Amino acid sequence: MKDFNYWKKCYESQQLEEFNDDDIGLLWLKIKSIGRVDIIKSFIDKNNININQKLNLEKKFEELFIFLCKDIEHSNKLLDNYIKLHHKYQVDENNLDIKQLVSELDKLESFNWGGDYRNSLDKYLISQYVKIPLIKRLPDHAPSFSYDVLDSRFEKYINIAVKNYVLSSWYNHWSSILIENIFTSHPCVLPAVGQIKSVDFFINDIPFDLKVTYLPVEYIKLKRKEKGLPVELTFLKKKAAEANINFDEKAKKKSDTYHEIVEKMKDRNDDFCNSVLSVLKKEKLQILKEAQSHPKMLAKWLYEKQGEMRFGSENRLFLVLVDSEDFTGSWKLKRNLDLLNPTITQYLDDFKNKKIEDLKVTFAYEGKSQIFTALADVIFVVK
Repeated sequence: MKDFNYWKKCYESQQLEEFNDDDIGLLWLKIKSIGRVDIIKSFIDKNNININQKLNLEKKFEELFIFLCKDIEHSNKLLDNYIKLHHKYQVDENNLDIKQLVSELDKLESFNWGGDYRNSLDKYLISQYVKIPLIKRLPDHAPSFSYDVLDSRFEKYINIAVKNYVLSSWYNHWSSILIENIFTSHPCVLPAVGQIKSVDFFINDIPFDLKVTYLPVEYIKLKRKEKGLPVELTFLKKKAAEANINFDEKAKKKSDTYHEIVEKMKDRNDDFCNSVLSVLKKEKLQILKEAQSHPKMLAKWLYEKQGEMRFGSENRLFLVLVDSEDFTGSWKLKRNLDLLNPTITQYLDDFKNKKIEDLKVTFAYEGKSQIFTALADVIFVVK
């Protein structure tokens, strides 16, 4: 029998496909998912399991695994029942007011990380305001190490950047809780109550990590290239010139230029500008339609283009949110229960009809020699 250390090695070395069709591996993951001192103690006490309480957490985990392996089927059911009851207790204890949460999320008017520091606010602030090259002159010809200039930038730049970052992080955190609550409220879903890395929940005993995302700009760019279509911004700039629309060609971010041209075309609201925007929309909707028809292609791309610091080969369920009228406003769908609830619930209702083989995604990753295999699927929530 594959022992505790075998499964530990598989988990730590990202060989997670090993867990997909093995009841013992599944048992190991479920124990891992309750892997907090207080939760394991509660489980042991509730089920009268004789394990030395003085052992450290890792040894308790191993001893509990060995004990539960004596009857795999019964132990899996035992864990399922405990996890469901514990999760229900947590939900009741936290008294999460869904309506109030949605109301609070609705207060965010714009989703803006600012800068380029989404994953590292400190690096952005230091690079922009602290470690400035000596050869770079600041406003009023002050040296780059000027205290007065730095102090003057707080109100206009730094405070705003920090505020946007905190608000965006707040929105992501609580909207994620809102979405996860929809999943874990379904009878076929078993939550990972101890917050195990790489597993948010089990759907019919298949472990999944939930990733909430949008139809990626780079994916759209790739598909446009495959179709022989120009880069959207290049197309917009050309059409703006034809329409005699002026825009800031020196803007630091391409997204700012894109937004400026689109907004000016909307304001112009003539046949030419409307036709330009209509063409772009039609092309995006076609790419979306193809992604919906071939979700594994998008899932594969998302695995292969994930950030190096957050690389993972675990099973993933991608929740892709798309506002077909305003792709840049798709972030708002994270709080739209009228769309999220029925779409996710229908998916989970139908999950029992899915075949494991149809969920298999094989992908490579730049800088890694092995070929990875995971189970993945895509849920599209489209407004």
